[in-house]
Amino acid sequence: MQHFFMDDNIATAKTLDTDFYTGDTHFEASREKIFAQTWQLVECSDLPARNTVHPFVLLEQVLNEPLVIATSANGTVHCLSNVCTHRGNLLVYEPCKAHYLRCKYHGRQFSLSGKFESMPEFKEVENFPTEADHLAQLPVFQWGKFLFTTLNPRLKPEDFFGEMMQRIAWFPVNDLRFRADMSRDYSVKAHWALYCENYLEGFHIPFVHAGLNQALDFGEYTTELFQYSNLQLGIGKKGDECFDLPQSSPDFGKQVAAYYFWVFPNMMFNFYPWGLSINIVKPLGKEACKVTFLTYVLDESKLEQGAGVGLDTVEMEDEEVVEHVQIGVKSRFYKHGRYSVTREQGTHHFHRLLAQFMNA
Repeated sequence: MQHFFMDDNIATAKTLDTDFYTGDTHFEASREKIFAQTWQLVECSDLPARNTVHPFVLLEQVLNEPLVIATSANGTVHCLSNVCTHRGNLLVYEPCKAHYLRCKYHGRQFSLSGKFESMPEFKEVENFPTEADHLAQLPVFQWGKFLFTTLNPRLKPEDFFGEMMQRIAWFPVNDLRFRADMSRDYSVKAHWALYCENYLEGFHIPFVHAGLNQALDFGEYTTELFQYSNLQLGIGKKGDECFDLPQSSPDFGKQVAAYYFWVFPNMMFNFYPWGLSINIVKPLGKEACKVTFLTYVLDESKLEQGAGVGLDTVEMEDEEVVEHVQIGVKSRFYKHGRYSVTREQGTHHFHRLLAQFMNA
């Protein structure tokens, strides 16, 4: 496997080798080296009620892991393998109320915490049951009404989400309301990482996003780097819709129009005065990805104001550029670029993390 070198000094660094975007081997390796090691959002519109089960596939076409969120009578949320330990049948086909999990194939039964309970016609089986007959249980991290899980609990969720949670601790996350009518998927003909790179710098805003550029003060646009996340702080122009920040906020006194948080490797949390737009970038292949926009509204009266207006237009503008970059990175004459020290800190940070995980 190729070793990816990334200079920690942005002033001397070159961008990630284009082999990362064009090689089949690297795309396949990223499934286990990147996505199986990190935290992902469990996509459900709200927290599941007690005695309910919610099946889902963790990153379809990348990890393809069938899981289920099972909420016990006491409100405890469990994330379990959705595969029966007998013959591999899926246990839950669709969201429903349940007091236990029972396989429709041969009747093996589990508690909502994943513990094996019973199995017909197994009295003669020796050394049964064992730990292997329980359902695998994955860690669950909850922030407000949002749930996250990972296939490998080696890395702490606080290292991914902690900075964001602290920075906007004043924001009423629990009051957000999911809007299916404002949520949608976008198909992008580009490598997933190219889409993330575009998001991670405001350098292109004056050149690509005329509307957004009118709502933000480009001269005051800043990027802050954390361990597995970063923040682009969008400062609005005088008179535009901005957050009414409490004195407890470290940004008190600033005209903040948007908080653009990115969490490695593929999640964006965009906070606006009207609410939150979560964007999940899902790889479909080395030249294609799907971007899911999940919209949560806090104040409908502010929907048509400020930096959070016209997100579909902004998306179309980004897609046009990123899809052309996808063509360009395959050129014989392009291998590396350089970074703007003042404007591309987020992209450099992303590339360093990609190299770190791919080289592990």
